[in-house]
Parts: sequence; structure tokens; C-alpha cells
Amino acid sequence: MRLLRYAALAEMITIAVLLLNLVTVHWRPVSALTGPLHGTAYLLVIAACLLIENTPPRTRLLAFIPAIGGYLALRRLQQR
Repeated sequence: MRLLRYAALAEMITIAVLLLNLVTVHWRPVSALTGPLHGTAYLLVIAACLLIENTPPRTRLLAFIPAIGGYLALRRLQQR
């Protein structure tokens, strides 16, 4: 569950950086660096959620929601 927590945090930070860059200066190098990091964090969230044993199917589906799915899945797992 620790991997899911860190991946969800990385996904949230990178999406915030991408959106902040988009609405302010829109520096291409920031997008070029942060975009792949966000994609990797998103895939890690999905993989981590799928690897946790006895995870209900609905919780696994939550991981597929971009930007907030990791935290939603983590919250559901902690409530069990």
C-alpha cells in the first residue's frame, strides 16, 4: 500500500505542476519533463492497486480515474 500512496502523491504533484505551467508561462521543457513523469505515476497507481491482494473490483476501477483515482482507491482501501 506504500507504493500506491507514493504513486498517488507523485501523480497529484505532477498534474498540479502541469496545470500550473499551462495556465501561467507554459514552458515547453517543464511540460516535456513533467508529462512523462505524470504518465509513469498514473501507470504505477494502476499497477499498485492491481497488485494489492483482496482488493474489490470497484476499488481497482477507481485507480483508472486520472489525477485523483489513486487517492480514491487508497481511501477505500484504508476504510476496509
